[in-house]
Amino acid sequence: MFNGKKVFVVGTGISGIGAAKLLVAEHAQVVLYDGNEKLRVSDIEAKVSDKSVTVMVGSYPSGSEKDYDLLVISPGVPVDSPLVISFKDAGVPVWGEIELAYHFDKGTLFAITGTNGKTTTTALTGQIMKAYNDETFVVGNIGNPYTTEVSKTTATSYTVAEISSFQLETIHEFKPLVSAVLNITPDHLNRHHTMECYIKTKEDISMNQTKDQFCVLNYEDEVLRDYGLNHCKASVVWFSSKERPPKGAYVTGDEIHYYDGESDRFLMNVHDMNLIGEHNYENVCAAIDITIAAGIPEDIIIHEIMRFKAVEHRIEYVATKNDVMYYNDSKGTNPDAAIKAIKAMSRPTILIGGGYDKGSDFDEYVKAFNPMIKKLVLMGTTAPKIAETAKKYGFTDYVIADSLEEVVRICADSAQPGDAVLLSPACASWDMFESYEQRGRMFKELVNRL
Repeated sequence: MFNGKKVFVVGTGISGIGAAKLLVAEHAQVVLYDGNEKLRVSDIEAKVSDKSVTVMVGSYPSGSEKDYDLLVISPGVPVDSPLVISFKDAGVPVWGEIELAYHFDKGTLFAITGTNGKTTTTALTGQIMKAYNDETFVVGNIGNPYTTEVSKTTATSYTVAEISSFQLETIHEFKPLVSAVLNITPDHLNRHHTMECYIKTKEDISMNQTKDQFCVLNYEDEVLRDYGLNHCKASVVWFSSKERPPKGAYVTGDEIHYYDGESDRFLMNVHDMNLIGEHNYENVCAAIDITIAAGIPEDIIIHEIMRFKAVEHRIEYVATKNDVMYYNDSKGTNPDAAIKAIKAMSRPTILIGGGYDKGSDFDEYVKAFNPMIKKLVLMGTTAPKIAETAKKYGFTDYVIADSLEEVVRICADSAQPGDAVLLSPACASWDMFESYEQRGRMFKELVNRL
């Protein structure tokens, strides 16, 4: 497919490196480019470890776009950036890493998106799949690039992919057997500009599916309910935390049931699993829908749900110090995700918030404080914005700190026995940290030193 083709790959992170290596293995002529002029070409060449790849950094020499057969961009590269537009204007197809890898997947693909819950649902679905089929690969936005794993796939393998809205901007033929959209709330509006664009991008995960494939949707999300009832071309399976849907898994009281459209069956009690909070019950229901659609036996599904533990950085228990429980929810990078974590708390809680501003407002975040949040400790670019919102709603017990070290010290000094401390920032991490993972791991290190 790519033998002799000339491909321009933008981005030298794990996605770009993975794409370059995959293309080289397929005998493409690869130019790997990054606009960050501070990067060293020799360091990038060492990561690629193939001398046939031409590495370029700094300003892009425009005018050579027509020399290429394909542009492959990393998720962090906006589709409306001048570089991407110049290639589009030259008639060059623009793919992302996900579309590129999809063309080489020999097995069955399952794809999961949504504003919140993607990582937990993907990890849980992957664990269930792997218990049934050892040839299971968990890839995508979860931190393991699709391009680095796809060459290992076979006709009988399963790939479970967490897909971000950035990655969905550049799909063309991408068509999973089962897709899932967990929820849609405002996020990344600095990238997508409007909610209408963001919603369409998320829904596009199923755009190539037909009635022979399945799309799992949240029955309680008004946008997704409308999409599933009126627009989705796939066979829709629902999940719900409030009521029995036309077909799918749902929560009733403390029980999870599955309704196949004719008969209703009990699957498990929510207290038999390690995950806590209504949002996690929804994640579990979504994973049930996906794996039932895949033909996984229900006894395997239930057994693996009971074994599953929260993924790192998602309401992750860290430690108990002086009868104060510390939780790391650094993956709570938008207000809706943080609200879910707040609602999962069962102790009086000191909340750590703030970070990079993605254009969110924090009214609903602050409204969710009662009755559990007793104190707010803020950091990062959005700290003043969140503080002003808190004041607007009469919440005045907040403090702004300059570093995560200071944040943890304030929390430890303020907490009483029986309290909890929750890092759930409602913001991205890029103003102070390289990633939410780095933020979460630093938080855990600081807590464990107390």
